[in-house]
Amino acid sequence: MELSHSSVELKILSSLEYSDLVENITANLTFLAGCNPDQVYFIQMAVREIVTNAIQHGNRFDINKRVSIQYRFDPGAFEVQVRDQGAGFDFSHLPDPCDPANLLKSSGRGIFLVRSFMDDFSLRRIPNQGTEVRFVKRLSGS
Repeated sequence: MELSHSSVELKILSSLEYSDLVENITANLTFLAGCNPDQVYFIQMAVREIVTNAIQHGNRFDINKRVSIQYRFDPGAFEVQVRDQGAGFDFSHLPDPCDPANLLKSSGRGIFLVRSFMDDFSLRRIPNQGTEVRFVKRLSGS
């Protein structure tokens, strides 16, 4: 079955207990979109990383705040948008995970990795609403 265009939105509480649910939904949607195994891996890794950041760093585990994950896909691209309701942060001061001082740190690579294996990536602060991360994996030619 080939789908022309699909959109799914999920809203979760700011708890890592929802990580498996998000991962399962992402796996099912990448299957429906016809992604190849490499694309599935990159999309699932990106969603897991960005949703974890939204829960932990964006909403600071505040159970009263939600994380919204919106998936859009068609035969040419798989797009994900993740929004939190946190205070945000200064994107220009993200640590460089390739800096020798950061090489042994156990965190701080997520956004760097997602940027490197997605075809399009953007971070946007929405005043008084939170942070939005959007990323796209092109599927054509798979």
